[in-house]
Amino acid sequence: MNTQFEKNSGIALVLCTILLVFTMVLHPAGGSFEHLLKMTGIIIVSHVIAIVCVPFAAVGFWGLTRRLGTDNFFSMSAFSIMLFGLVAVMMAAATNGLVLPVFIEKYADAPAEVVESIKPFLKYNISVNHAFDYIYTGAFCLAMLFWSIAILRTRKFAAWAGYLGIGVSIVVAVLFASGFAAMNLQGLRLFISGIIVWIAVIGVLLSRGRGD
Repeated sequence: MNTQFEKNSGIALVLCTILLVFTMVLHPAGGSFEHLLKMTGIIIVSHVIAIVCVPFAAVGFWGLTRRLGTDNFFSMSAFSIMLFGLVAVMMAAATNGLVLPVFIEKYADAPAEVVESIKPFLKYNISVNHAFDYIYTGAFCLAMLFWSIAILRTRKFAAWAGYLGIGVSIVVAVLFASGFAAMNLQGLRLFISGIIVWIAVIGVLLSRGRGD
Protein backbone atom coordinates (compact mmCIF):
# COMPACT_ATOMS: atom_id res chain seq x y z
CA MET A 1 0.00 0.00 0.00
CA ASN A 2 1.29 3.45 -0.90
CA THR A 3 2.09 5.95 1.82
CA GLN A 4 0.44 9.35 1.74
CA PHE A 5 3.74 10.80 0.52
CA GLU A 6 3.69 8.51 -2.50
CA LYS A 7 0.10 9.44 -3.27
CA ASN A 8 1.01 13.13 -3.07
CA SER A 9 3.97 12.40 -5.33
CA GLY A 10 1.55 11.03 -7.87
CA ILE A 11 -0.43 14.27 -7.69
CA ALA A 12 2.84 16.17 -8.21
CA LEU A 13 3.52 14.17 -11.36
CA VAL A 14 0.02 14.87 -12.68
CA LEU A 15 0.56 18.58 -12.00
CA CYS A 16 3.89 18.30 -13.79
CA THR A 17 2.18 16.94 -16.91
CA ILE A 18 -0.36 19.79 -16.83
CA LEU A 19 2.46 22.35 -16.68
CA LEU A 20 4.23 20.60 -19.56
CA VAL A 21 1.08 20.78 -21.67
CA PHE A 22 0.88 24.54 -21.02
CA THR A 23 4.55 24.82 -22.01
CA MET A 24 3.91 23.04 -25.31
CA VAL A 25 0.83 25.13 -26.09
CA LEU A 26 2.54 28.46 -25.36
CA HIS A 27 6.00 27.60 -26.72
CA PRO A 28 6.51 29.77 -29.83
CA ALA A 29 8.34 28.63 -32.95
CA GLY A 30 11.67 30.20 -33.84
CA GLY A 31 12.07 32.90 -36.41
CA SER A 32 13.78 36.15 -37.27
CA PHE A 33 15.19 38.58 -34.73
CA GLU A 34 12.13 40.78 -35.15
CA HIS A 35 9.77 37.85 -34.57
CA LEU A 36 11.65 36.76 -31.44
CA LEU A 37 11.59 40.33 -30.15
CA LYS A 38 7.79 40.48 -30.50
CA MET A 39 7.41 37.11 -28.74
CA THR A 40 9.71 37.75 -25.76
CA GLY A 41 6.81 37.81 -23.29
CA ILE A 42 5.43 34.45 -24.42
CA ILE A 43 8.94 32.99 -24.60
CA ILE A 44 9.60 33.93 -20.98
CA VAL A 45 6.23 32.73 -19.67
CA SER A 46 6.36 29.36 -21.45
CA HIS A 47 9.87 28.61 -20.21
CA VAL A 48 9.20 29.81 -16.66
CA ILE A 49 6.37 27.27 -16.56
CA ALA A 50 8.85 24.58 -17.63
CA ILE A 51 11.25 25.63 -14.87
CA VAL A 52 8.45 25.57 -12.26
CA CYS A 53 7.68 22.03 -13.42
CA VAL A 54 11.15 20.78 -12.41
CA PRO A 55 10.74 20.57 -8.58
CA PHE A 56 7.30 18.96 -8.92
CA ALA A 57 8.81 16.38 -11.25
CA ALA A 58 11.67 15.71 -8.83
CA VAL A 59 9.46 15.03 -5.81
CA GLY A 60 7.07 13.03 -7.96
CA PHE A 61 9.80 10.79 -9.29
CA TRP A 62 11.15 10.33 -5.78
CA GLY A 63 7.72 8.98 -4.81
CA LEU A 64 7.88 6.57 -7.74
CA THR A 65 11.34 5.47 -6.64
CA ARG A 66 10.13 4.86 -3.09
CA ARG A 67 7.18 2.86 -4.39
CA LEU A 68 9.45 0.60 -6.43
CA GLY A 69 12.00 0.36 -3.62
CA THR A 70 15.00 2.47 -2.73
CA ASP A 71 17.03 -0.72 -2.54
CA ASN A 72 16.18 -1.52 -6.16
CA PHE A 73 19.17 -0.87 -8.43
CA PHE A 74 17.12 0.05 -11.52
CA SER A 75 14.77 2.33 -9.57
CA MET A 76 17.55 4.25 -7.81
CA SER A 77 19.63 4.46 -10.99
CA ALA A 78 16.62 5.86 -12.84
CA PHE A 79 16.08 8.52 -10.16
CA SER A 80 19.74 9.55 -10.26
CA ILE A 81 19.70 9.77 -14.06
CA MET A 82 16.44 11.72 -14.02
CA LEU A 83 17.92 14.32 -11.68
CA PHE A 84 20.66 14.98 -14.26
CA GLY A 85 17.93 15.27 -16.89
CA LEU A 86 15.90 17.72 -14.82
CA VAL A 87 18.96 19.93 -14.29
CA ALA A 88 19.47 19.92 -18.07
CA VAL A 89 15.79 20.86 -18.55
CA MET A 90 16.22 23.80 -16.20
CA MET A 91 19.38 24.92 -18.02
CA ALA A 92 17.77 24.57 -21.45
CA ALA A 93 14.69 26.53 -20.33
CA ALA A 94 16.84 29.22 -18.73
CA THR A 95 19.07 29.52 -21.81
CA ASN A 96 16.31 29.66 -24.39
CA GLY A 97 13.56 31.21 -22.29
CA LEU A 98 15.35 33.74 -20.07
CA VAL A 99 18.83 34.46 -21.42
CA LEU A 100 17.70 34.80 -25.04
CA PRO A 101 14.74 37.20 -24.58
CA VAL A 102 16.54 39.32 -21.99
CA PHE A 103 19.53 39.58 -24.35
CA ILE A 104 17.60 40.53 -27.49
CA GLU A 105 15.40 43.06 -25.67
CA LYS A 106 18.53 45.14 -25.11
CA TYR A 107 18.75 45.57 -28.90
CA ALA A 108 15.09 46.45 -29.51
CA ASP A 109 15.98 49.84 -30.96
CA ALA A 110 19.36 48.92 -32.40
CA PRO A 111 20.15 49.71 -36.07
CA ALA A 112 20.16 46.90 -38.62
CA GLU A 113 23.96 46.56 -38.71
CA VAL A 114 24.10 46.08 -34.92
CA VAL A 115 21.34 43.46 -35.06
CA GLU A 116 23.27 41.67 -37.79
CA SER A 117 26.41 41.68 -35.66
CA ILE A 118 24.74 39.85 -32.74
CA LYS A 119 23.28 37.02 -34.85
CA PRO A 120 26.35 34.78 -34.25
CA PHE A 121 25.62 35.04 -30.52
CA LEU A 122 22.02 34.00 -31.14
CA LYS A 123 23.23 30.98 -33.10
CA TYR A 124 25.61 30.12 -30.25
CA ASN A 125 22.70 30.32 -27.80
CA ILE A 126 20.76 27.87 -29.98
CA SER A 127 23.73 25.47 -30.02
CA VAL A 128 24.01 25.59 -26.23
CA ASN A 129 20.27 24.95 -25.92
CA HIS A 130 20.48 21.96 -28.26
CA ALA A 131 23.30 20.50 -26.16
CA PHE A 132 21.04 20.55 -23.10
CA ASP A 133 18.23 19.09 -25.25
CA TYR A 134 20.39 16.07 -26.04
CA ILE A 135 21.37 15.64 -22.39
CA TYR A 136 17.85 15.64 -20.98
CA THR A 137 16.50 13.55 -23.84
CA GLY A 138 19.04 10.82 -23.19
CA ALA A 139 18.51 11.07 -19.44
CA PHE A 140 14.72 10.89 -19.69
CA CYS A 141 14.81 7.91 -22.05
CA LEU A 142 17.27 5.96 -19.91
CA ALA A 143 15.44 6.80 -16.67
CA MET A 144 12.09 5.72 -18.14
CA LEU A 145 13.67 2.51 -19.37
CA PHE A 146 15.16 1.70 -15.96
CA TRP A 147 11.96 2.52 -14.07
CA SER A 148 10.00 0.38 -16.52
CA ILE A 149 12.36 -2.53 -15.96
CA ALA A 150 11.90 -2.06 -12.20
CA ILE A 151 8.12 -2.07 -12.68
CA LEU A 152 8.27 -5.35 -14.58
CA ARG A 153 10.61 -6.91 -12.01
CA THR A 154 8.78 -5.78 -8.86
CA ARG A 155 5.20 -5.99 -10.22
CA LYS A 156 4.23 -3.07 -7.99
CA PHE A 157 2.47 -1.60 -11.00
CA ALA A 158 0.59 -3.30 -13.79
CA ALA A 159 2.95 -4.78 -16.38
CA TRP A 160 1.48 -2.64 -19.16
CA ALA A 161 2.83 0.50 -17.47
CA GLY A 162 6.32 -0.97 -17.70
CA TYR A 163 5.93 -1.98 -21.33
CA LEU A 164 4.56 1.49 -22.13
CA GLY A 165 7.65 3.13 -20.63
CA ILE A 166 9.99 0.83 -22.53
CA GLY A 167 8.16 1.52 -25.78
CA VAL A 168 8.14 5.30 -25.33
CA SER A 169 11.81 5.44 -24.33
CA ILE A 170 12.91 3.38 -27.33
CA VAL A 171 10.78 5.32 -29.84
CA VAL A 172 11.95 8.72 -28.55
CA ALA A 173 15.59 7.58 -28.53
CA VAL A 174 15.31 6.38 -32.14
CA LEU A 175 13.67 9.64 -33.26
CA PHE A 176 16.43 11.73 -31.69
CA ALA A 177 19.20 9.45 -32.97
CA SER A 178 17.79 9.83 -36.49
CA GLY A 179 17.88 13.62 -36.14
CA PHE A 180 14.13 14.02 -36.67
CA ALA A 181 13.27 15.30 -33.20
CA ALA A 182 16.49 17.05 -32.28
CA MET A 183 16.44 20.42 -33.99
CA ASN A 184 12.86 21.64 -34.34
CA LEU A 185 9.81 22.53 -32.29
CA GLN A 186 7.75 19.73 -33.82
CA GLY A 187 10.28 17.20 -32.61
CA LEU A 188 10.33 18.78 -29.15
CA ARG A 189 6.55 18.57 -28.92
CA LEU A 190 6.55 14.95 -30.09
CA PHE A 191 9.18 14.07 -27.50
CA ILE A 192 7.37 15.87 -24.67
CA SER A 193 4.04 14.29 -25.68
CA GLY A 194 5.47 10.80 -25.31
CA ILE A 195 6.99 11.68 -21.95
CA ILE A 196 3.74 13.30 -20.76
CA VAL A 197 1.73 10.16 -21.49
CA TRP A 198 4.01 7.97 -19.39
CA ILE A 199 4.39 10.47 -16.54
CA ALA A 200 0.61 10.99 -16.42
CA VAL A 201 0.00 7.24 -16.24
CA ILE A 202 2.50 6.79 -13.39
CA GLY A 203 1.16 9.88 -11.61
CA VAL A 204 -2.42 8.62 -11.70
CA LEU A 205 -1.43 5.15 -10.50
CA LEU A 206 0.59 6.62 -7.63
CA SER A 207 -2.11 9.09 -6.61
CA ARG A 208 -4.75 6.34 -6.56
CA GLY A 209 -2.59 4.28 -4.23
CA ARG A 210 -2.71 1.23 -6.46
CA GLY A 211 -0.62 -0.25 -9.23
CA ASP A 212 -3.27 -1.41 -11.69
